[in-house]
Amino acid sequence: MTALWKPDQEAIASSNLHGFIEYVQNHTGLFMPDYPTLHHWSIEDRPRFWQSLSDFYQVIFHHQPSAILVNDKMPGAEWFPDSTLNYAEHLLKRRDDKTALIFRGENGYRRTLNYQQLYEAVASAQQGLMNAGVSKGDRVAALMPNCLETVILMLAATSLGAIWSSCSPDFGIQGVMDRFGQIEPKLLLTMDGYFYGGKQIDCLEKIRAILEKIPSIQQSVIVPFLNTKLMTTDLPKCVLWSDFCSSTTTDVIIEPVAFNHPLFIMYSSGTTGVPKCIVHGHGGTLLQHLKELGLHKDLKPDDTIFYFTTCGWMMWNWLVSSLAIGATVVLYDGSPFYPEPASLIDMAEEEQTSIFGTSAKYIAALQKAGVKPAKSHNLENLKAVLSTGSPLLHESYDYVYRDVKSDIRLSSISGGTDIMSCFALGCPILPVYRGELQCRGLGMDVEFVDHEGNPQVAVKGELVCRSSFPSMPIGFWNDPDGSKYHNAYFDDFNGVWAHGDYGELTKNDGVIIHGRADAVLNPGGVRIGTAEIYRQVDKVVEVLDSIAVGQEWGDDTRIVLFVQLRDGLELNEALAKKISTTIRSNTTPRHVPAKILQVPDIPRTISGKIVEVAVREVIHNRPVKNTDALANPEALALYKNRPELST
Repeated sequence: MTALWKPDQEAIASSNLHGFIEYVQNHTGLFMPDYPTLHHWSIEDRPRFWQSLSDFYQVIFHHQPSAILVNDKMPGAEWFPDSTLNYAEHLLKRRDDKTALIFRGENGYRRTLNYQQLYEAVASAQQGLMNAGVSKGDRVAALMPNCLETVILMLAATSLGAIWSSCSPDFGIQGVMDRFGQIEPKLLLTMDGYFYGGKQIDCLEKIRAILEKIPSIQQSVIVPFLNTKLMTTDLPKCVLWSDFCSSTTTDVIIEPVAFNHPLFIMYSSGTTGVPKCIVHGHGGTLLQHLKELGLHKDLKPDDTIFYFTTCGWMMWNWLVSSLAIGATVVLYDGSPFYPEPASLIDMAEEEQTSIFGTSAKYIAALQKAGVKPAKSHNLENLKAVLSTGSPLLHESYDYVYRDVKSDIRLSSISGGTDIMSCFALGCPILPVYRGELQCRGLGMDVEFVDHEGNPQVAVKGELVCRSSFPSMPIGFWNDPDGSKYHNAYFDDFNGVWAHGDYGELTKNDGVIIHGRADAVLNPGGVRIGTAEIYRQVDKVVEVLDSIAVGQEWGDDTRIVLFVQLRDGLELNEALAKKISTTIRSNTTPRHVPAKILQVPDIPRTISGKIVEVAVREVIHNRPVKNTDALANPEALALYKNRPELST
């Protein structure tokens, strides 16, 4: 297979990863001629690898670890025991006039903070937290847009050892309750509303209801995001952001905490029940993000990095960790297509973005909208495009190299909220092959296995991680015996992390993700990843989006494909045949849906992921336990009691 992109020798030699390889060679005496050798060593000697990484990035330990790894099993492994550190300290280490944060709103609003200003803003916000009685172990929650204040309070809270958790403001009342109600925060950061798609969405009544339903909240802090002249509010226990941050103190207090002291509480999608509250620690999160941003993404202090995300997706936490590298972080809030499909590309050009992150669906949508940045924009500073959220279509690789920029590292990445990081991702010293994630992450013992747990190469299987790693969750909130945590990841293969993704390891030592294991289609006993179908359907220009599910039919399963068409189009026999023929010609007859049905909308989570499992439950007239996790829960009604599914 011909590579779409290869790094030149100058790029390789100047990469952070090359510098790390030289560091490892100098300190171990081992020869590391290439990435596979480095990866193999990082698995075989994981304690030495993670120690080398912490030394390379000069992680600040207030108390040195007594060892690197003890009790090496899953779950239960103890990384860097007895050590103390603080995640926020590393993000606040730089203090100068280099731009730290750039906020861009869809309405054209722009604000910036340099590193010194960020430090001082965190100091003031931290004093506000202490005045409110927040201390180590308390939970601080945010229902906020992706703006400067959200980052400031996160750093203020975590520097004190408080535990941070955030949701985007488009969550409904029940969705917020299902999350924050479980963790009982002491303080809530929120706003008067937000902008999306050219509209102003007022949130004050929603905030009032949430404050009434969560009695643990002793104080709420409101940011006047819609109305910058907001002077007061009658919300209970509420103070304006400007008053909360009125302290003139300029020093941030750093509370040293244990390596596994809780840092972030994240949430599963919650489409099959109340969301799981996944707890991540200071040390594991810091090390993983330094590794991924610094070594795998080649992020340097002179870079400007952007990721399209909300505060309710782990990519927000991942993006903000770029401050530990000393880079400039671009925060965007609003619709990615407002006022034009190329709005984010315009922003990337204006801010001279060097690393641009987004979702696979965004790239596909850009292509369908006919956006060709290579002809319309100056992206000379852009060196990498990152994609996640769902498998990146092969055709999207072609689009990026043809119509975005030919000399660029396109890194599809895959991991999840569960690990606050990636299992497979990009690499600055490896080529990019069409349809493949470049490599497995350093220190991540990833394989694809069959039902018995046997590793497979170039054969589809379930993604597992066979050895422990520092960013494994500490556990789940309110799971005292650890049973929920164990059942979520370790039931299928004893002592091995089963992630729930379905994919394969390629002959290039890259990775292909075919979809979620729980959404795998199984007609006639043949396992088919949904991404295999989506890849073909996306070639049909009449189709905007699609979702494929398995319907129980007789003693077997049949594939049902729902398609959302371009405005004004109707699914007729000719178009259905075109879709079927496209799938059959490029896959196998087993992949061809038994039914193709038109729908006006595809249900998605708040973070934009399609929900095959929820649709599968609906077409079988089974309840979907938690629709508050969906951005458009009303769409599920489009799939219920379809007469076409009874024949």
